[in-house]
Amino acid sequence: MKELKVGLLGIGTVGGGTYAVLTRNQSDIARRLGGNIRIVQVADRNLALATQVTGGQVPVTDDAFAVVNNPEVDVVVELIGGYTIAKELVLKAIANGKHVVTANKALLAVHGNEIFKAAAEKGVVVAYEAAVAGGIPIIKALREGLSANKIEWVAGIINGTTNFILTEMREKGLAFADVLGEAQRLGYAEADPTFDVEGIDAAHKLTIMASIAFGMPMQFDKAYTEGITKLTSKDIKYAEELGYRVKLLGITKKTEAGVELRVHPTLIPEKRLIANVNGAMNAVVVKGDAVGPTLYYGAGAGAEPTASAVVADLVDIARAHGTQAEQRVAYLGVQLDQQQTLPVLPVSEVASAYYLRMRVLDKPGVLAEVTRILGDATISIDAMMQKEPQDGESEADIVILTHVTIEKNMDAAIAAIEVLSAIDGKVTKIRMEELGK
Repeated sequence: MKELKVGLLGIGTVGGGTYAVLTRNQSDIARRLGGNIRIVQVADRNLALATQVTGGQVPVTDDAFAVVNNPEVDVVVELIGGYTIAKELVLKAIANGKHVVTANKALLAVHGNEIFKAAAEKGVVVAYEAAVAGGIPIIKALREGLSANKIEWVAGIINGTTNFILTEMREKGLAFADVLGEAQRLGYAEADPTFDVEGIDAAHKLTIMASIAFGMPMQFDKAYTEGITKLTSKDIKYAEELGYRVKLLGITKKTEAGVELRVHPTLIPEKRLIANVNGAMNAVVVKGDAVGPTLYYGAGAGAEPTASAVVADLVDIARAHGTQAEQRVAYLGVQLDQQQTLPVLPVSEVASAYYLRMRVLDKPGVLAEVTRILGDATISIDAMMQKEPQDGESEADIVILTHVTIEKNMDAAIAAIEVLSAIDGKVTKIRMEELGK
C-alpha cells in the first residue's frame, strides 16, 4: 500500500497522545499494516505547543482549513471538539474527498446524520472509535464483532468523571459537592463540569451506540438525560446496604413499543461486574441474542488511551484506502439506506424497577398508607428497609425497592404519597436495572 498521509487538527491532550503513539509505535504499526502512516501537517492555535510536541519534525500552522485543503493530506484527524468549527472542517474535508477520523462525540450525536450522508456521497470513510469510551474498542465490537447478533440492549458507564465522583461518594461517604471539587483539583472534571455531571456527555455517546446497535439514525434530541447532582451519600449508602451500587448509566433497549434512550443514576446489583467498575474507568455491557451479555472495560479517556483508538481508526482507513465504498464496514453498522426509523420512547413509557426513599413521621399506619397507594397503582414491593429515628428525631427514613412498572405509574404513585401528611418533603426515586439477562 502507499503511505497514508495524515493532517492533525488539534494537538492538545488527545492530539499530543496521537502524535506520540503513532511515532513511538510506527514500526509495529507498519508491520501489521504492510505500509506507513505519517502525520504530514498539524494545525493548532498554539503554534509553540505544536512545535514543541512535534519536535519541529512536522510543518505546523494555526489555520485548520490549510490542513483540510492540503492536497497532500489523505486523512484529516479532527480533535478540536465542539459543534461549530469542527463541523465546518469535517464537512470541508469530506467535500475535498478526504477520509476523516474524529473523537468528537458531540459533533456526531448532533450532526452525524448529515456528516455520514455527505461522506457516503463522496465515498470516503468517517471513523470515530475514539468518540465513545476512549480506548475501549466498543464501536468495532458493535459494528463488526457482534454483527451476527440482534442487539437487545446496551448499558454503559461511559463517563469517567461521574464514575470517579460516585466511587468517592460511596467509599468515603462524602457529599457530591465535596467530591466534585476534588475531581476538579485532580483534573478529572472541567472547571464547568455541566456536560459530565448532568449526563450530556454520556448521552452523546449513548446516542452513537444506539444508532449502531439498532440500525437507526442519530436521535440525540430524544435522549432522556438526568445527572448525578441530586444524589446524596445517604442514598448511595442505603443502596449498598441492600446489595446495590449506584452508577450513572447510559441505557438503550429495543422493545416492541420502541427504543429506550436514557442516561440516569441507576442501582445495579453489586454482584454484576459492571457494578464494580470504579474510579474514572469505563465499561459497557452489550446483550446480543446469540452471544448473551458481553462486557468491555478500560480507560474511557486520557491522552494515550484515546489516541489508541484514533490510531486504530487510521490503521483501518489505511487498509480500506483505495477499496470500493461498498466493500467497507458501514458507518453505523448498516447501510444508510437500510436504517430503520424507530420511535424513541419518552421516559414516562419506560419500564423499570425503582428505589424509593421517603422521610416519614415515626407513627403507626404510615407504612400501610404508602403500600396501599403502591398497590392501587399495581406496583409490587420487592424489598423494604426502615431506619430508626436518630436521638430526639420524630422522623425516619423508609426505603422501598419495587418490581418493574411503567414510569408514569410510578410517578403518579409518588405524587399521591407526597401529599400524605406523614411524608416530609419529596420522595427520592432512582431507577434499577438487573443487567443480567
